[in-house]
Amino acid sequence: MSQRQLKLGLVPTGVGGPGDSNRWLDTDIPIDASVNIDWYIDVVRQAEAAKFDLVFIVDSQFITANSPPHYLNRLEPLTLLSALAVATRHIGLVATLTTSYNDPFSLARRFASLDLISKGRAGWNVVTSGDAGTAGNFSQPEHFDYDTRYRRAVEFLDVARGLWSSWEEGALVRDRATGQFLDPDKLHRLDHKGEFFQVVGPLNLQRSPQGEPVIFQAGDSDQGRDLGAGIADAIFTHAATIEQGQAFYADLKGRAIRQGRNPDEIVILPGFTVYVGDTDEDAQDIQRRYRELDQSFDQALAEFGRPFGWHDFRQYDPDAPFPVQALEAAKNSFYTQAKAVTDQAVEQGLTLRQAVERARAGRGSPFVGSAETVANEIQRWFEGRALDGLNVHLGHPAQFKRFVAEVVPILQERGLFRTDYEADTLRGNLGLPILPSQHRREGRRRDAA
Repeated sequence: MSQRQLKLGLVPTGVGGPGDSNRWLDTDIPIDASVNIDWYIDVVRQAEAAKFDLVFIVDSQFITANSPPHYLNRLEPLTLLSALAVATRHIGLVATLTTSYNDPFSLARRFASLDLISKGRAGWNVVTSGDAGTAGNFSQPEHFDYDTRYRRAVEFLDVARGLWSSWEEGALVRDRATGQFLDPDKLHRLDHKGEFFQVVGPLNLQRSPQGEPVIFQAGDSDQGRDLGAGIADAIFTHAATIEQGQAFYADLKGRAIRQGRNPDEIVILPGFTVYVGDTDEDAQDIQRRYRELDQSFDQALAEFGRPFGWHDFRQYDPDAPFPVQALEAAKNSFYTQAKAVTDQAVEQGLTLRQAVERARAGRGSPFVGSAETVANEIQRWFEGRALDGLNVHLGHPAQFKRFVAEVVPILQERGLFRTDYEADTLRGNLGLPILPSQHRREGRRRDAA
């Protein structure tokens, strides 16, 4: 379509993601939601009925006893999405998988399988793993440093895309009259030899209707933004204010232009929890009540250490100055996030308690109010180029149902959001081009897309 349209994603985190330690107490949520396939099918079908573009399954592979309830016990993403693929027809199916603790051939094959099972609706959120403890689950003595992680990610994705381009269109002849199954001239080895990987190829799986899975990325460091601008079709991010959203949007699109890419072929999708009430005041009360119930200070303090490599902040006096020495523990973890927290604490002279409370306050949503108010604010962010769409965190089911029933129709009436799907593939619905096969006949070549 020629008119720019809002995109919507659903982020289901079952019994409670970060900041939602007590969400599982909500009786509208099955107590085993994070591993309950019937619950997933139900909520994803709700999103599909509302014409959402995608469902996004977050993941990590390291936990502690202080991890959020959903993280402690959840289904493996590609297994889950394969089940959802046969329970839905249109909605995109996006999963987080790491380049630090996977093999390119195996991952490329698994994603290509999901893409075929879903008839072209798969997406891969490319991450390098911020939880440094993951190394211990994969027989590694320590986590990769930042630069190594991002170099590996670039090469990993290059190999995966090379494997997805093993097959030219028409390679599978499958002509019973002549007895020819394959045109061997249209099947290509990769023969990749790089810093981290040596992969012969070809991939033993044909291409999907959308060519290859849609690539998502979510890093916020300079390396992460450069990686996203260079390789991603869509970007997951966070923004507390429209000004922050506009700054990120302009920066990411500018980086894409400098890398020779069309900025309109990168979709920016920050994530938000949305609170809808009968009035603006009612919605504010709903947000306040849920946030008070969902996590106590002690729970927030225990979870506070995650970006710091799960450093235990409970060892400090909460009313003493913020312990800046904890930043050292974050060097191979979510360092960008940890440094921002530390810098703010130092600049403002915060105690540990104040820093934790600031982090809790930062989970507030800019989309709180009556259905009309929420729709107005989404439109303001969209037209103000602070986002191309938003990932709606499912949170409490009653609130998601109100968003679908009350806010989405307003966005549709204003022509901002679709009333029906435009395409059969995730690429098509996101307004992204279908990628042709990029053949690897002589060595390694970056995918032109």
